[in-house]
Amino acid sequence: MHLGCEKPYINLHGKGDKIRTAYLLPRAVANAKVYIKEFHGENPDPDDYLFYSRVGGNKRKLTEAALDKRIKAYAKIAHEKCNDVPMNTHAHQFRHAKASHWIEDGLSVVQVSFLLAHEHLEKTMKYLDITALDKVKALATLENEIEKSVSKKWKQNGSLSDFCGLKR
Repeated sequence: MHLGCEKPYINLHGKGDKIRTAYLLPRAVANAKVYIKEFHGENPDPDDYLFYSRVGGNKRKLTEAALDKRIKAYAKIAHEKCNDVPMNTHAHQFRHAKASHWIEDGLSVVQVSFLLAHEHLEKTMKYLDITALDKVKALATLENEIEKSVSKKWKQNGSLSDFCGLKR
């Protein structure tokens, strides 16, 4: 973690042992500093895991299964307060939701691909979901087209057979 520099960032080990850089906003930096102070003390060991498990009394790597269990526990609590929170929430949903919101907010798929650190643009294409608002807009244009009185081209110059290039 590089919290004290001009543009704070964290290097993450992702899928396939790929290292990804995530830049942090000021509020995330402030929250990280509070978390580190509370769970790692005044002089944290830079080799310790940021998020860890205390199984067996030692600070060990937090496994995906342990993280998934925690997310589901908090999702259950959140679901009791708001039915929109799915019970089967998982870590990747946060990434997918943020990417979809960036696209809805007007970021290009290329920009989102960069922010997600995808090597290939095709990976980012899955976030181009058609939103409910997109569907409403599309249906509205269809309605407008139906209302327009569009002349039939085959009626303009002779018969349908002439329009199709057929000789009588």
